[in-house]
Amino acid sequence: MSQQLSSINLVAPAFKGVNTEDSPIAQDPSFAEVADNAVIDKRGRIAARKGYDVITTDKTELGSGKIRTIREFRDSGGNTEVFSVGNNKILSGTTTLVDETPATYSITTDNWKIVNFNDKAYFFQRGYEPLVYDNAGGSVVKLSTVSGAAGVTSAMYGNEVLSAYGRLWTADFSSDKSTIYWSDLLIGHDWSGGTSGSIDISKVWPDGYDEIVALAAHNGLLVIFGQHSIVVYQGAEAPATMSLSDTVAGVGCVDRDTVQHTGTDVLFLSHTGLRSFGRTIQQKSMPLSTLSKTITKDLISLIQNESSFYRSVYSPEENFYLLTFVGQSTTYCFDLRGALEDGSLRVTRWPSSVFSAYERTQSGTLYVGSDQGISEYKDYQDNGESYRFKYYSPSLTFGDASKLKFIKKIKPTIVGASGEIASIKFAYDFDETYRSVAFNIPSAGTGAEFNVAQFNIDEYSGTTQQVVRKALNATGSGATVVVGLEADIDGSPLSLQEINILALVGKTV
Repeated sequence: MSQQLSSINLVAPAFKGVNTEDSPIAQDPSFAEVADNAVIDKRGRIAARKGYDVITTDKTELGSGKIRTIREFRDSGGNTEVFSVGNNKILSGTTTLVDETPATYSITTDNWKIVNFNDKAYFFQRGYEPLVYDNAGGSVVKLSTVSGAAGVTSAMYGNEVLSAYGRLWTADFSSDKSTIYWSDLLIGHDWSGGTSGSIDISKVWPDGYDEIVALAAHNGLLVIFGQHSIVVYQGAEAPATMSLSDTVAGVGCVDRDTVQHTGTDVLFLSHTGLRSFGRTIQQKSMPLSTLSKTITKDLISLIQNESSFYRSVYSPEENFYLLTFVGQSTTYCFDLRGALEDGSLRVTRWPSSVFSAYERTQSGTLYVGSDQGISEYKDYQDNGESYRFKYYSPSLTFGDASKLKFIKKIKPTIVGASGEIASIKFAYDFDETYRSVAFNIPSAGTGAEFNVAQFNIDEYSGTTQQVVRKALNATGSGATVVVGLEADIDGSPLSLQEINILALVGKTV
């Protein structure tokens, strides 16, 4: 009598994101060993990320440089302008990039931070006189040239600037890493009159000497991120009387541009991974406060090897926080819809990333900067080209790692996609040489009935989407098996709903 096939169903594979920390044999099959160019969609499925569509048609002023910062300026009158920086210039526009650098103002580096404050845009970078723009003037000018400007000296040429509590705050100066200056109330060009002031926090660092990296505002608090610690002041609405509220030792911020406010929390990259300010304050330096527990070693390695710069963005529309290591062309996508049981976030990876700047506009559009200019995060091509989606499972044992398995069939269920060629990959016993079975995904509405769900409707999405089910033959044997799916994304979305694996379980090996 023939032996009955054993089955393992990977329902919503990679629902928990990538896990490169735990033993591959002991891992929950809901994790993924690889999830490249992927996101976790709103139905909990691993899906292809969107692509980028370059909207810049004239990047002459950018030359061969990269867009390093993007910022949408919007004033109370509804006037808008998009500023960016690159090629040692202040630029405006999206389709045609226009040089807005003030005359006789020399720039040799592009590490600007731009903030909006009281109907003006302010540009700060260490060692450079701050710049300012408003719609009435129509041009970017030196801060000291604004009528009524006061206290604009090299002492306040900071690398960090924060717009909060009715003031501008700046810190991280060339020769002073522990002082914070703030402007007069609602007057971003007055740094010596009214209620402007400064504070030296060198005596309150919990571990002795530290250096200010970033500032954030949260629930009436002024949050000061050092390299290796955090200092929090309460009562920041009246900075002259604000008082020390809390300190956290052993947890700091790697870079100013990793800090993102999500509305309810502040996320930042520490030397041991992505963290939540709210949870770090509650738990101090306990390991549970990390949000990237499943990829800790990967992040630490990237931090140690990053020789260029970092960029991040929070998108409520996409429900993700993107963190890019620009020098290593790697982006991690953290899903913010919910946390895992240990408090970490589900994460996927976008390799070969060209992104070098981000801005989420008031309308919800996500701008992406690169050496091609400014793009929109949309559709399913990278500026007209396809990109590779990859999913690989952890090592699967069918409940017993000691017995031999003979894989007979692999049955993927794919939602979306149209006219693409995909490949099921599988390998045994940690062999990195994968066997491959390619198959065609029919164009939407034209697939054979036995391969396509009834009426081509995805009942979970509420929209008409093709559902393709394939039964693919497999060969070989081993004690453990890894199964993957790869596809070139070229204009159509793709989600992986399920993979069913049928195998004969043999003798103990």
